[in-house]
Amino acid sequence: MQVKEVKPINFIYYRTETKVDDLINLVPVAKEIYREAVDHDLHITGPVHWHYIGFNGDQKQPFTLEIALPVAEVLPGYDGKFHFKRTQPFKCVSLIHEGGWNEIPFTYNKMMQFITKHKMEPSSINREIYVNTDFYSPDANVTEIQIGIN
Repeated sequence: MQVKEVKPINFIYYRTETKVDDLINLVPVAKEIYREAVDHDLHITGPVHWHYIGFNGDQKQPFTLEIALPVAEVLPGYDGKFHFKRTQPFKCVSLIHEGGWNEIPFTYNKMMQFITKHKMEPSSINREIYVNTDFYSPDANVTEIQIGIN
């Protein structure tokens, strides 16, 4: 477990309101974002992120999800299907989760226990960075989970 501040990052991203049960339907969006970045000759600078905004742990409640791809620059005047932004510094508790995504709730629980124990205040933003995604062998997945803190 690590407490850190992530420096600002440029992203091309897709934003939607969703619920946990619908997340699986959004997996193909990353391919579309990659395609858009390549079509605009952007340098891709990191793996896909999913940013959960306003998710409080209740799987039935809607929240905002941003599927985001780090890129070298924000395109001025872009008028396409996606959006661009440069984030602010992001203070968080970070932990690498190795294995299937169905086990991620256990990792979040461990992280929340750490946050509570150290009297930190979680923000309403969490990030999942998909370092390695293996749809055929989920045990090979590597996901960095970042829980935002104030």
